Amino acid sequence: MLLRTLLILALAAFVCACQGKVSRPACPEGKVCVHLGNVNDPVSLDPHKSTGTWEHRLLLDNLIGLTQDDAEGKPIPGVAERWETSPDGLTWTWYLREAYWSDGVPVTADDFVFSFRRILLPDTASPYASLLYFLKGAQAVSEGKAPKESLGVRALGPRVLEVKLEHPAPYFPELAKHQTMYPVPKHMVEKHGEAWAAPERYVSNGPFRVVSWKLGDHVKLVKNPRFWDAAKVCVDEVYYYPTNDTISAERQVKRGELDLNADIQSNRISFLRQDMPGYVQTHTYLGVAYLAFNNTVPAFRDRRVRQALSMAIDRDFIANKLLRGGQKPAFTFVPPGVAGYSGAKAPEWASWPFEKRQAEARRLLAQAGYGPDKPLKIEIKHRNSADPMLVMPAIQADWKQIGVDARLLQNEGQIAYAAYRARDFQVADAAWVADYNDAMSFLYLMQSATGEQNYGDYKNPRYDELLKQADNEPDAATRARYLAEAERIVLEDAAVAPTYFYVNKNLVSPKISGWKANLVDYHPTRYLCLKGHPKAALAAAG
Repeated sequence: MLLRTLLILALAAFVCACQGKVSRPACPEGKVCVHLGNVNDPVSLDPHKSTGTWEHRLLLDNLIGLTQDDAEGKPIPGVAERWETSPDGLTWTWYLREAYWSDGVPVTADDFVFSFRRILLPDTASPYASLLYFLKGAQAVSEGKAPKESLGVRALGPRVLEVKLEHPAPYFPELAKHQTMYPVPKHMVEKHGEAWAAPERYVSNGPFRVVSWKLGDHVKLVKNPRFWDAAKVCVDEVYYYPTNDTISAERQVKRGELDLNADIQSNRISFLRQDMPGYVQTHTYLGVAYLAFNNTVPAFRDRRVRQALSMAIDRDFIANKLLRGGQKPAFTFVPPGVAGYSGAKAPEWASWPFEKRQAEARRLLAQAGYGPDKPLKIEIKHRNSADPMLVMPAIQADWKQIGVDARLLQNEGQIAYAAYRARDFQVADAAWVADYNDAMSFLYLMQSATGEQNYGDYKNPRYDELLKQADNEPDAATRARYLAEAERIVLEDAAVAPTYFYVNKNLVSPKISGWKANLVDYHPTRYLCLKGHPKAALAAAG
């Protein structure tokens, strides 16, 4: 069933990408409608089943956690109006506002207790479960070693939630606005199971609610009148479209068929700034593109092979000559600009001339038993979105120069990531964007307990121990040193090969108001409107 769904998604995206001029649904008289290019079709609208940024954009409009994003992507009170933290940082008490699901049922602390338990249950099989391991008892529940009732969350009343932690987590308000901590409607999930997330049953607590999803075409949302701040929401209808063909999406934005697209092919940014003045929006981004090596492949169990492949990538060419969108070459894993973190030093070889790096890569491969008489033959599985389609042939050519025979296999983004989580790859073209503004949001990926999203199944006891020490260290400077040492280890082990640090890239029609470029690239539709519309001032006040 999963394979059939993924094939349907791929076919639908292909058909959509081949279309020329597109007609959009007419906006009802007196209403405000926006049409948003969202790169990919979602796999699920269930926050416990979703992992992609394209899914997060949809969820951001429908569901709100204890905290939420403001227009600049910063955490502000959400369902929780306020919260208190114990002196040791291990107990958080959240006080909830009067809020309702879109079907009129009150949102209560029990919904959060139910949701935090649900995402951790082995039966839910959430790829993101390990992100909640900072909750008391979460890992044991997730691994099936303890009952869900042992999780350190409880309702002290309908509108008071107590959360106990394994270790202090000053980033909790940042993480509380992430989809993994969104509430799901307990009354609907208990009645319908996973089918609660079908459009005809979807119940939300945010500014919009899902009313239809036409696979490969669009997801339609309408304004939720029961949202506590509905009076300040300008937009009445939202349409999300899969737009993995960014060139086609450019044309649709230019013709006014789309109001924005959530990606731009990097090497077209300079051209588009001239061709479509005022449309291009770029900003520093907490994201990294990288290659993961599957450790079930015998060659990748040898650190020398992984190291050689990483050294032989011409990151300067990729970032500065090929992409040209403001990306930076990545020789470390955690992006610059992460709060309270100066990062690990780049490997010594990062400063070498590229020819010297290639020579050393050939030497390492020869030591590992590979050369002209026995070339290393591997497959790179990659996403078919704009930038990977540019970058992967360049990496293939770099590796050919050191005697590696690399074959490229492209997949739809959501299909590729499903394969990575299933370990159905040799080399994976992946990327990671911060779930919260902290170095741990990146470094936890290589923890041995992380599970599906540790794509290469990297394991290093010393690395795990350093992250544990960081979790339990109250002094910020000392904590940052533990994290930097952990990053140094993962780089020395060449567990992954970082390639470039992201910028976020959006094509936004000048007629849209309320758009604010920001570090996390979160742009809830509740803050958007049309310039000059009478309701624009209300949205801006929100």
